[in-house]
Amino acid sequence: IPVHIEGSDFSLKVFKEMSKIPYGKTKSYKQVAEKIKQPKSARAVGRVSGSNKIPIIIPCHRVICSNGKLGGYSGPGGISEKRRLLKNENNETKF
Repeated sequence: IPVHIEGSDFSLKVFKEMSKIPYGKTKSYKQVAEKIKQPKSARAVGRVSGSNKIPIIIPCHRVICSNGKLGGYSGPGGISEKRRLLKNENNETKF
């Protein structure tokens, strides 16, 4: 689906990388930071993820903490919805 997203260069890189996470898979905030060549910016990746206005198109629910915990979810339904979305995708990680 073509979308026009506005934001800082950093935000656009994060959104692009999150969009590459396949259905049923997850990546950590740290892994996303490493993929965009900013390995010390995991927290900033989390802030960008929380600002995502189109969470089903840009699947921010697929980004979790390095320790396997879910982290946060600013979409409707909060963390319960993030858990439901991941379970619905038959995610490899059990929450």
